[in-house]
Amino acid sequence: MSLKGFVRELRGIRDDISTLSIGKLHAKGMGRRGRAHIAPEGGSELPCEVTDQSPWANLPPELLHDIIKRVEANETSWPVRRDVVACASVCKSWREITKGIVKTPEQCGCLTFPISLKQPGPRDFPIQCFIRRERATSTYLLYLGLSPALSGDMSKLLLAAKKIRRATSTDFRISFIGSDFCPSSNTYVGKLKSNFLGTKFTIYDSQPPHPAMRSNCKPHRKIHSVQVSLLVPARNYNVATISYELNVLRTRGPRRMQCTMHSIPISSIEVGGTTPAPTEFISSSDERIPPSTISKSKDSLIEFSSTSLAQSNEQICSRKDPLVLKNKAPRWHEQLQCWCLNFKGRVTVASVKNFQLVAAVELGQNVPAEEQEKVILQFGKIGKDIFTMDYRYPLSAFQAFAICLSSFDTKPACE
Repeated sequence: MSLKGFVRELRGIRDDISTLSIGKLHAKGMGRRGRAHIAPEGGSELPCEVTDQSPWANLPPELLHDIIKRVEANETSWPVRRDVVACASVCKSWREITKGIVKTPEQCGCLTFPISLKQPGPRDFPIQCFIRRERATSTYLLYLGLSPALSGDMSKLLLAAKKIRRATSTDFRISFIGSDFCPSSNTYVGKLKSNFLGTKFTIYDSQPPHPAMRSNCKPHRKIHSVQVSLLVPARNYNVATISYELNVLRTRGPRRMQCTMHSIPISSIEVGGTTPAPTEFISSSDERIPPSTISKSKDSLIEFSSTSLAQSNEQICSRKDPLVLKNKAPRWHEQLQCWCLNFKGRVTVASVKNFQLVAAVELGQNVPAEEQEKVILQFGKIGKDIFTMDYRYPLSAFQAFAICLSSFDTKPACE
């Protein structure tokens, strides 16, 4: 071998060693930060090629549709209902087919995906849940099931809320998980806000309940004259108002409440009526403050940041008569010497917080008599810091949970 050939071979070996060392270092760095790494779309990295060549993704659509349909039909309750969610997590083709097969709670009576918590409940029977109150952390956890005794550790956590006291109001921030209640988080669902006396509450949804309301109902926000950003996401939509009647004379009797559902029209419970339901979550990046609403004039900025904005928004959202719910009047039991309601065994402890809500119907509205007597939401105590919550159409789990949270706030003027 000539000297030039020997030097050329040594250079090749050196280049191979350098390439191998760099590859090992890259792999080692990926091992430390592999969980945080996100492959770019359309790239030619190995994970994308493996996903495209996966046998699960390449199943015939007819066979895949039949498999998921059989799983969805057999798994009707938690915790086995998780198998349906697992099918949607395999790959994109599985997710699209699963979303097409799984029906809304109004149609099937099952809660499957997180969007189900924003959709109306079934018409024929209520969805039974229970709420656990944790006094130490001021949190409230909503579970799917009859009661903790029957569900055990296999209960499905639906929503969580944290009570935050302020100088002039009380906020209940609602989230999908019980550890993150930040309004800027992806797990943020909405909030319940009270006035100073605790007699009026407003339910804010992080997203518009349905596409029609997205264009007609503007988000409720206070914009100051100095700090205005066009990139602030709209996270609070006024969807309902809860009012408790003042009890100035301290007369005997339970609390009297009324719920005005701005996002649900009264026509939803009329003959042949329906209510729009969201089908997917809207990305917060799509919600922006339109530039046309911000003027350079100082007077217009003050007017824009006043309370008249919220009133005008409510008028826009209430072009159709909203659904109004009222608490069902209890009867006085002479032997027990207390006010009683028929909770059908779902409530076992007497409490001022217990209530049943029915539709408040006026003359001229085409609402059947059976719909007027149907209990849409009932809430009651069954033990220390354990409460039941049963809701049905046209309320969603989020709306029902927010209404029940209003009972936990102190109301000295209503009792």
